Order: sequence, then structure tokens, then C-alpha cells
Amino acid sequence: QMQLVESGGGLVQVGGSLRLSCAASGRTFSRCAIAWFRQAPGKEREFVAAISWDSGRTYYLDSVKDRFTISRDNANNTVYLQMNSLKAEDTAVYYCASSSRIYISPTMDYYDYWGQGTQVTVSS
Repeated sequence: QMQLVESGGGLVQVGGSLRLSCAASGRTFSRCAIAWFRQAPGKEREFVAAISWDSGRTYYLDSVKDRFTISRDNANNTVYLQMNSLKAEDTAVYYCASSSRIYISPTMDYYDYWGQGTQVTVSS
């Protein structure tokens, strides 16, 4: 079992920045791939970014590639998503998810545990 708790969401203006955190507890966090997904109102949940167990590999949704950065601190069981140059279309509930596998994937089915989500609202 693994528990994931997201934090850091909020209301920000277009062009602003936020840093989301995902704190994990339970099973061996350092051996898990972690991803961020998001779900906007009326839309399906979509992949945003992922990081491998050792931070050796990262992968991003094309539309966030030059603006968001995923990182992890295995000593503190935390993954971060630094979001810069935010756009109105980034408004969504952001979820972190963990996989029992060490490599990354953009597909939801790859991930076993999910947090409850944190709301990000970007106002114009």
C-alpha cells in the first residue's frame, strides 16, 4: 500500500508559477515511478509528467514541456511539479500517482496508487 497526498495548488494569474508537492508514505517510494496527471472540468484525465525511480528519466506532455519540471526527493518521499508560465488551460485538478514499476509511462493503467488531487486555477 502507498498513500499519496498532494499539496500546493491554488489560484494564480496567467504567467504565474506554482509548485505542487506529492508526499508519499507506505511502501518503498524510492523504487516507484511517479507521475502527475490532471483533469479539467468536463474532460478526461490526462498525463502531465512522470519521473523514474532514480530521476534518470522524465517525460512530459508536449504542451507543458518547456514550462513544467518534475523532480523527486527520495530521502523525503516527495515528488514535485514546478509549474511556470501558467496558462488558463492549465486549470485542473492535479493528481500524483505511483507505480510499482521503476520506469515511466504516460498511461493511467500503469499506476497503482493515486492521491486525492489538488486544485490549480489559473485566472486571466
